[in-house]
Amino acid sequence: MPEKSAQFLRATPVLRVANYPKARAYYVDKLGFQVAEEGGDPARFGIIQRGRCILFLDSWHEGKESSGQVWDAYIHVSNLQELFKEFESAGATIARPITKTVYDMLEFEITDPDGNRLCFGEDTDPATCS
Repeated sequence: MPEKSAQFLRATPVLRVANYPKARAYYVDKLGFQVAEEGGDPARFGIIQRGRCILFLDSWHEGKESSGQVWDAYIHVSNLQELFKEFESAGATIARPITKTVYDMLEFEITDPDGNRLCFGEDTDPATCS
């Protein structure tokens, strides 16, 4: 198999939670995570971290059926454009084409045969990548 130019850097599970403040408190107070970033007013989404472990906590969605826009995993990559072309030419189901987000990522989404939605993202500022 030919070598691919895109690199998978890390994957982040997306945990759907019923009550973001309660989940946030549990992960911070009991499990020792720190809040890296939050979204919403009041916050209903958070990126939490402990060491190199990162989790997304999402209470914006009641379940997959609610919007069809729920990620099951967020995969950080390099060379996003090349990866998109690779997946597209392989016949992957593209759920959302490459989009620049308000949080300075380039992203696209695919769905697998079971309906899992994977978001692939590349930071637009290489200095923040790790």
